[in-house]
Amino acid sequence: MTSTPTSTAGTQRLGAGTIAFAIAAAIAAIGLPYTIWQVFYGTPLEEQLFFNQKIFYYHVPHAMLMFATVFVCGIASFGYLRNRKGTWDDVALAGGELSVLFGAIVLITGSVWGRAAWGVWWQWDMRLTTSLLLWLVMVGYVLVRRFGGPGSERLAAGLAVFGMVDVPLIYFSVKIWRTVHPKAEVVSTLDPAMKPTFWLSFLTIGAVLTVLLLLRVRTARAERELRELRERADDAGLLDG
Repeated sequence: MTSTPTSTAGTQRLGAGTIAFAIAAAIAAIGLPYTIWQVFYGTPLEEQLFFNQKIFYYHVPHAMLMFATVFVCGIASFGYLRNRKGTWDDVALAGGELSVLFGAIVLITGSVWGRAAWGVWWQWDMRLTTSLLLWLVMVGYVLVRRFGGPGSERLAAGLAVFGMVDVPLIYFSVKIWRTVHPKAEVVSTLDPAMKPTFWLSFLTIGAVLTVLLLLRVRTARAERELRELRERADDAGLLDG
């Protein structure tokens, strides 16, 4: 029995995904414990915030990766709107759910940072406000996907594209408006002794994100294929009685 081009391509994608998953899982497993040690013991204290500055090594990487997940969701949603292929929708769903998770971490760690730096848990600063707006949009995406019923994929895809457009506004908000939030160049101006730890944290958290994304895409694909199988069986009358 010879394999079809479609099945061969699917096998190749599965193999590449498995390799990427294994590499990301290894980086996360090895890198995370070392990163924690490096953040709290191997990196010097900041002169003004002292120990409170350590939240920076988690807040900023999560924010950067939240933007990445929003783009994953938005681009995949755009692809789904163009060709209605379920594979695009699987990726969009995974990216949308992870953007909500990472966005919640960003808002929580940002509040901790704000309390230490500004003396308050929240400021209606333009960057904070637009970040909250983005998170609410992605929460809306997930809720529509879960409770919207038939056709909700297209409505949610529109929300995802809108959320993607909000990302540049968040990034440039500190340049356009006068804000209390640190400027976008804060990473490039870090103390040289802090930069390796920051990028190590970004790498390991990115590896965790990759693992979660690949797992969620697989489960989303399995859920979709099972749903389609049930629909075909129902159309054929195999589920009657």
